[in-house]
Amino acid sequence: MKKIYIAGCGGMLGEAFYRQFSTEYDLKCTDKDVNVNWLSFLDFRDLDAYRKDVHAFKPDYLFHLGAYTDLEFCELNADDTYNTNTLSVENAVYIANELGIPLLYISTAGIFDGKKELYDDWDVPNPLGVYARSKYMGERYVVEHANRYLVCRAGWMMGSGPSKDKKFIQKLMKQIKDGKKELFIVDDKDGTPTYTQDFAKNVKLLLENEVWGLYNMVCGGQTSRKEVASYLLELLGLENKISIKSVTSEYFSKEYFAMRPPNERLINKKLDLRGLNIMRDWKIALKEYLEDYYQGYLD
Repeated sequence: MKKIYIAGCGGMLGEAFYRQFSTEYDLKCTDKDVNVNWLSFLDFRDLDAYRKDVHAFKPDYLFHLGAYTDLEFCELNADDTYNTNTLSVENAVYIANELGIPLLYISTAGIFDGKKELYDDWDVPNPLGVYARSKYMGERYVVEHANRYLVCRAGWMMGSGPSKDKKFIQKLMKQIKDGKKELFIVDDKDGTPTYTQDFAKNVKLLLENEVWGLYNMVCGGQTSRKEVASYLLELLGLENKISIKSVTSEYFSKEYFAMRPPNERLINKKLDLRGLNIMRDWKIALKEYLEDYYQGYLD
């Protein structure tokens, strides 16, 4: 079995990577939040501790997953964000290069300014806030300094269920569970959902084919927050019991004050050209997500 060291594996994406890779690879999964029994403690911001732990495991690959993803937290804690989202990535590059192994880094559609209708793998990012800037600087460092790497850009992430999903789907599911009969949904934000399980599977395919580089990796079908919410209600059979009220982003401006691009729609151009795009349509992925992770949640 080949060995993979996965740093920052305690979140929603880490759960998917553990599920997709653990049967075929020998994994060491670490995080500063040890929330399941297959995790051990590591703060990857500590270069010496990070280096020591990875070197001791002698992996064939290094996956660097973790990051702060709460945009408001990032705006209020810029230094902590750059330390966590950017400098730690430089740590990962040092270690991977020392060991002569490939590095996986997770980037985001949020690094674009939203002025174009669609962004392919070669469009030039223009980050708007601290979170986006911290992620883009991490991406650039990997591309410019890692000897072998995969940089995979995700969109609106969904996955891992109620315990770890802190994003849009779980926020909606919680409101529904709490008995809300009206959902206030922004109608001025477009993007591409990304199911964590599909994402991890597609990373695995790239790894096994050894086609290193930077890739957009999102589900098929560009959409909007409002369309996602409407389809979620339809899947749950609640479209006639819960209404959606369209609002602009200004409605949530006190709670969500960090700058967000109006459009984060990615297309997987490089994956398509290589014939290695196995990301499914977001509607298919959302249906499977609910079936796999939310059985009995609303009972």
